[in-house]
Amino acid sequence: MSEAFVAFVRFEEKLLLLKRSNTAADFSSMWDGVWGAGSGANSEDVIARVSECTGIPTEALVCYDIGPDRGIVMDSGNLVDVVPVLVVSATDEVEPSGIYTHAEWVDPGRIQEYTCIFSNLDMDNSHKLFREMYGSVGSFLYIVKTAINSEIRVVDEMGARLTGSGSLTDLDEEIMSILHPTGMRGYVFVEASALHHVEKLIGRSGGRDPSSRRGVNQTPLKNAKSVLPGEAPLEDILPYLEPKSVTHGIEIGCIVEIISGAFKGEKARVLSVQDTKNEVSLDLYENPIPMTISMRGDHVRVYERVDG
Repeated sequence: MSEAFVAFVRFEEKLLLLKRSNTAADFSSMWDGVWGAGSGANSEDVIARVSECTGIPTEALVCYDIGPDRGIVMDSGNLVDVVPVLVVSATDEVEPSGIYTHAEWVDPGRIQEYTCIFSNLDMDNSHKLFREMYGSVGSFLYIVKTAINSEIRVVDEMGARLTGSGSLTDLDEEIMSILHPTGMRGYVFVEASALHHVEKLIGRSGGRDPSSRRGVNQTPLKNAKSVLPGEAPLEDILPYLEPKSVTHGIEIGCIVEIISGAFKGEKARVLSVQDTKNEVSLDLYENPIPMTISMRGDHVRVYERVDG
């Protein structure tokens, strides 16, 4: 049995994928991390290999985490213990060399769009091997579909399952964070090392097909319906994580309904929007005595938008 490692290089929220040349002895023309040989994946050896293959100075690299090895039967028939290693880079300037000809920084949620090493092996779920190895030292974002208006209860119950005294507390190291962005209805984001951990957390291991869940002792989490397939690209959910002004989406000329205060239920036309003060100026045109008032943007909701 021989040993090797795959170094997954991260810069901020991006993961480095390197494409092997079409003349490489193994996995030619496939996307890879940084492949290296060595017993025990010594951090100094890993850093030296990453620098050699990427041109990133060793002083800009930090060995952040080493995961469990995984035995992989190569096309040659040899069993190779491959160790995943997470390396953090202080720069995104890369010059691929050696067996690598191209480099791309990608959102981890888009790894599945690339043909990566191991995917051509005659092994069950070989197309997932590269992502699974990354997940053992990194994390992915998954989206849990919930009942409308039950998002916060689902988040609270997930947290209770992870911190209680039941069997699901063993998932605590696999589930990194749980988030429900304000204003997003019907979905909860979960950062985890793998999809099956999230399915186990909500009591729906095996996905939506009931036949695949037979014999599995689990208690479904009420109002958590399913985990959407695949990893979610971070760039797709960032807009939901960015704080927005309470006047966001309110435009001059649109009709709003007042939802708080003495004029609750009245319609008004927006005369001006002051983002810095989170205020809108309104014309109460339906009032018996027309008047202009100022209110916080979150005290109104848009009833009719301005024609484009």
